[in-house]
Amino acid sequence: MRIYDITVPLSAQLPVYPGDCGFELSPWNRIANGDEANVSRLSFCSHAGTHLDPPRHFDDAGASIDEIPLDRLVGRALVLELEEVQTIGREELHRLPVRGVERVLFKTRNSRLWHQPDFSPDFTALSPDGAQYLVESGVKLVGIDYLSIEGMDGDGTVHRTLLENDVLVIEGLNLEGIDPGEYELICLPIKVKGGDGAPVRALLRGPAAGGGLSFDPHTTKWPVS
Repeated sequence: MRIYDITVPLSAQLPVYPGDCGFELSPWNRIANGDEANVSRLSFCSHAGTHLDPPRHFDDAGASIDEIPLDRLVGRALVLELEEVQTIGREELHRLPVRGVERVLFKTRNSRLWHQPDFSPDFTALSPDGAQYLVESGVKLVGIDYLSIEGMDGDGTVHRTLLENDVLVIEGLNLEGIDPGEYELICLPIKVKGGDGAPVRALLRGPAAGGGLSFDPHTTKWPVS
């Protein structure tokens, strides 16, 4: 089995979603200055880089990041490739094997956007009817390969549809080089008490080449345009 790191590194060069604060790493103590050890100060938003959205993100009474059961974040996940679409809606999803799958990760053209230093507003995103379809299909966790699962023209409906129905959201994945198919997902957020979100270290475990644990690529990579 091979471990695939699908986390983007936090750095000052990482694209930032409009309105969020950027990442800053600044020295606090430095050996070069005569201190005993190196210690740094970290400053970033709770939704920086690869991160998890819990229900608290859109509901003051919703479960916070520290209240999410870890078994929701570890287990089988299906990577689906939708390369040529701008919006992932019901029409696209009904052709894919998402029904009965607990964890779904969308690999799109977004993963190539990580090579660009500036935020790209035209990223591929999930539509409201696509979010509803995932809820109806029994999905309990969905991930996407850019800083939001909802498009820039969204009004929060996608997030609320998912989170109010207990569907967790991982945003900011990097799935470049990951073949579609089944993997084991390991996604551990920083344990922030009362947190509305937190960066995660997200990993996939699967074969060294050729995709996931056991799958037919003809059912996970479809011509949906």
